Amino acid sequence: MLESLTDRFAKALKTIKGEARLTETNTQEMLREIRLALLDADVALPVVKQFIAQVRDNAMGQAVLNSLTPGQALVGVVHQELVALMAGPSTMPGGAGGKPQDISLNLATTPPAVILMAGLQGAGKTTSVGKMAKWLTERQKKKVLTVSCDVYRPAAIDQLRLVTEQAGAEFFPSDPSQKPLDIAKAAIDWGKRHYHDVLLIDTAGRLAIDQAMMDEIASLHKATKPIETLFTVDAMQGQDAVRTAEAFKQTIPLTGIVLTKVDGDARGGAVLSVRSVTGCPVKFVGTAEKIDGLEAFDPDRFAQRILGMGDVLAIVEQAQKAIDVKSAEKMAAKLKSGAKFDLEDFKLQIGQMKSMGGLSNLLDKLPAQMQQAAKGQDLSKADKSVGRMEGIINSMTPAERRNPLLIKASRKRRIATGAGVPVQEVNRLLAQFDQMQDMMKKMQKGGLAKMMRAMGGLKNLPGLGR
Repeated sequence: MLESLTDRFAKALKTIKGEARLTETNTQEMLREIRLALLDADVALPVVKQFIAQVRDNAMGQAVLNSLTPGQALVGVVHQELVALMAGPSTMPGGAGGKPQDISLNLATTPPAVILMAGLQGAGKTTSVGKMAKWLTERQKKKVLTVSCDVYRPAAIDQLRLVTEQAGAEFFPSDPSQKPLDIAKAAIDWGKRHYHDVLLIDTAGRLAIDQAMMDEIASLHKATKPIETLFTVDAMQGQDAVRTAEAFKQTIPLTGIVLTKVDGDARGGAVLSVRSVTGCPVKFVGTAEKIDGLEAFDPDRFAQRILGMGDVLAIVEQAQKAIDVKSAEKMAAKLKSGAKFDLEDFKLQIGQMKSMGGLSNLLDKLPAQMQQAAKGQDLSKADKSVGRMEGIINSMTPAERRNPLLIKASRKRRIATGAGVPVQEVNRLLAQFDQMQDMMKKMQKGGLAKMMRAMGGLKNLPGLGR
């Protein structure tokens, strides 16, 4: 995600070296590179001009501390302005001089809090409703009801029913023969009577903006009085997506934007433009196709990703969701007691990595230096390799998993046949397990520093370093 933009920013920030102070002369080339990076990312021209002017004004005369290089000092200025660009000024009196606007969902109303989802067909609106239902259910502990008012697109109602089931929320049935307004009113009544906290209404989309769609969404908004009206934008459309959101905002009072397909957006211009052009904050970004591939938008963390700092907090959050705490505590106690790390433990680690989405899903959240170290590696192939490794371990007997020294030539052939892989794959897994076991021994004896030296970067991760 945003790889091209991140690379261009890194190049721009390298243009200042060996200077004691940031001046107009030594920042001119850097600002030119940043301008080109933003234009290449399809950021709206007025937004680019404003951003460059703000960076120039704030950077001039900024002293470089002894502990920082000029480039590092400038990163701070650029980071600050990126956050301001994506967060936007406060809507309270004081305008741009106020604090950044609160971009969290507003659910402070008599239940059910109605959230109306709008957008063009194909932007990922229905899938986003399912993802948001899961986010609200798991993160906010809300009782969520969804309903589809899309009576035009074939299978739209069935699609929402399926994603709602995956999300663990409740679905209010509707029928293409019904009128959208009647469906919405019935869903609100049902939500009140069954004590739902939130009602997510999926509206009909079109391939392009037309008056019939605008009239319908306006009447739905008037009848349902939503606490939040979110517009779903396909991030891969760049400035076109921003213009579409702006057109909708003229019809209904949008309160926020949901950016979908951000994981497939090589340029990222929509993320930087949409807040400034529409005046609506980005509230969520879709980061993967899976039902849990939705993140609450955080301008500060997103700015860090653009500048190549990574998003370690996102990795921690994924780990918290994926890792079984009891199993992790059991593993820690086992290692602390001096017991050997065995293939059962190795399988547990592989399973946890898979549940976090694999290496390819984590890579874009790592700092740029670590991403560079992994360049050239086929991470999709690495993820498949992780699955094969799990299959090989499953083909072993419990005794073999506890004591890998038992695995000689005849056992290797049997394991390979059971897993459907060549014997070389079994040998490769055992070699990687030996490396992991050595690393665990070093951690037991000398702590984290020795473990990191033993890892030697990324080469010992399962599936890499072949």
